Amino acid sequence: MSTGAPTNVDQLAATTLRVLAMDAVQRAESGHPGMPMGMADIATVLWTRHLVVDPADPTWPDRDRFVLSNGHGSMLLYALAHLSGFDLAMDDLRRFRQWGSVTAGHPEREPHLGIEMTTGPLGQGFGTAVGMAIAEAHLREVFGEGLQNHRTYVFCGDGDLMEGVSSEAASLAGHLGLGRLVVLYDDNGISIDGSTSLAFTEDPAARLRAMGWATLEVDGHDHAALDEAITDAVRDDGRPTLVSCRTHIGYGSPAKQDTAAAHGSPLGAEEIVRTKQALGWSGGDFEVPDEVYGLFRDRMAANAGRRAAWEQRRAEAFAADAALAGRWAAHWEPQPVEAPAPEVAVGEKMATRKASGLVINAVAAAMPALVGGSADLAPSNNTMIDGEAAFQSATPGGRNFHFGVREHAMGAAVNGMNLHGGLRAYGGTFLVFSDYLRPSLRLAALMGAPSIFVFTHDSFFLGEDGPTHQPIEHLASLRAMPNTWVIRPASASETAEAWEMALARTDGPTCLALTRQGVPEFEREPGSAHRGGYVVRDGGDAVLVATGSEVGLALAAAGLLDADGVSLRVVSMPCVEVFEGQDDAYRASVLPPGVPVASIEAGSTFGWAGIVGAGLSIGIDHFGASAPAGVLAEHFGFTPEHVAARIREWLAGGR
Repeated sequence: MSTGAPTNVDQLAATTLRVLAMDAVQRAESGHPGMPMGMADIATVLWTRHLVVDPADPTWPDRDRFVLSNGHGSMLLYALAHLSGFDLAMDDLRRFRQWGSVTAGHPEREPHLGIEMTTGPLGQGFGTAVGMAIAEAHLREVFGEGLQNHRTYVFCGDGDLMEGVSSEAASLAGHLGLGRLVVLYDDNGISIDGSTSLAFTEDPAARLRAMGWATLEVDGHDHAALDEAITDAVRDDGRPTLVSCRTHIGYGSPAKQDTAAAHGSPLGAEEIVRTKQALGWSGGDFEVPDEVYGLFRDRMAANAGRRAAWEQRRAEAFAADAALAGRWAAHWEPQPVEAPAPEVAVGEKMATRKASGLVINAVAAAMPALVGGSADLAPSNNTMIDGEAAFQSATPGGRNFHFGVREHAMGAAVNGMNLHGGLRAYGGTFLVFSDYLRPSLRLAALMGAPSIFVFTHDSFFLGEDGPTHQPIEHLASLRAMPNTWVIRPASASETAEAWEMALARTDGPTCLALTRQGVPEFEREPGSAHRGGYVVRDGGDAVLVATGSEVGLALAAAGLLDADGVSLRVVSMPCVEVFEGQDDAYRASVLPPGVPVASIEAGSTFGWAGIVGAGLSIGIDHFGASAPAGVLAEHFGFTPEHVAARIREWLAGGR
């Protein structure tokens, strides 16, 4: 809550933030001083009067979440964290953008420093914050306001509101009535190219009002007006709030205020001297007046009291209700879960997307933190949790999410729910539409967010919808992303183990690539998928590595080759990344040195050379076609007879 009218120390604090940003960018000879200088007043009011965080316990569950979506202004966040007492020293500010420094060019997720997420790609912070607000609303319904009752604050700029993800996310947030979400918009009229009027003449506030948001407008340099606007914004009326703050980029710079020159380059030594004079700054470089430290210290002390009161409430609630304590632990301290495999006999067929739906429901019964949904494809993705309500403004306890045709926002929101804590969220769409959420997936990988993406219709075998919907390059593309697991299970039992792997992972995202068509169950050692690749049929003449629906195909081809006296080992490799992380001895036991290796996958052959070396890669390096799946299999060479012929030719010295 507000603590009264602004004082001179408030103005001094804003000036200090500007000076620290100017000095750090100048020393680094790189960076973005304009935004921190323009938003320093907004930051001062929010952090010293409204934001509830505690550097003594940076990750306590009921803290407010703060997201700097316009992450190029990272020095503002670093300066705020330093002044507030997070473990970020003045030397860290001096080492801005340097090797080994925690003060990277754009904020990288470090919750212990008050950095809730990695930002920089514009709009991602906005979209991810929507997911954080969703998590707060759901957990508040589950546990009550005494244990979950906080806000999500976002700083954003014009670029954030131009990017498509913010429009998708804003539409979703307005529909869901996320009243605890407050976005403070740095409306400075400047982008890198110059005036925003060159490309951006819409009224963002009117657009968001049409989406169900409350909107406010305020002078972004008037502390009293900002304080009043934020106080109004945090009153939850069932609508998220956009506060448009009219600001001056590079505030205080005689030559560069209100110009694109202030955006992404140091002001220059002479201009910094002039700017400090214009701001009335009498201190030195990287200097913080004691009263400014005191202002932030007093606010953080008050926040520590709020945290202590919350801990007392939680202890009393748990003492009065042991079941509540158990539910809390199930959300905030989840344990590994077993994913029961669907009952499918060897030789019987089941689509892995169907198996995934059965596994989701089996796991959901034992894991209340599991929530998720689909981008308007739930009947196809099989992502619904049976018997559970949809998450809507009237039913925030619902565990099923209807993200609408908004893959981009879905990816960001799933990340936000997982980063918030207390929930394990997944999102579903067709594999070909992973393109639409790829930026969010990349950020999940960079942040180590354990998001789960259910990608169905994983090959040209989806058939008649044609090449627009048939993923060819997507598996290879996703595997190229660092810290990302791509799991393509071959059977119902492998699908269950794929979910176990995804749910056990805590340091990055997992993509499940699932079939539309039925695939046969085959004899296998339980738990073997956890090693990424394993032998399903022994043989000594050659190895055929397959994934997903091609494992059954490889087994059938191996049977045909028996008649020729060719002993073909078949390896199922549901997750290349996990297999490559195994020790040398295990990998050699699966792919014996000196034995020729081939691969088969109903997608691009790109990347398989890392497994097969100089061997053979069977795939499809062109777009698909519209026809029944069986017809496509015949034309593209994905029948047992075709595959066996390719293997014979290869072993005979051809290609």
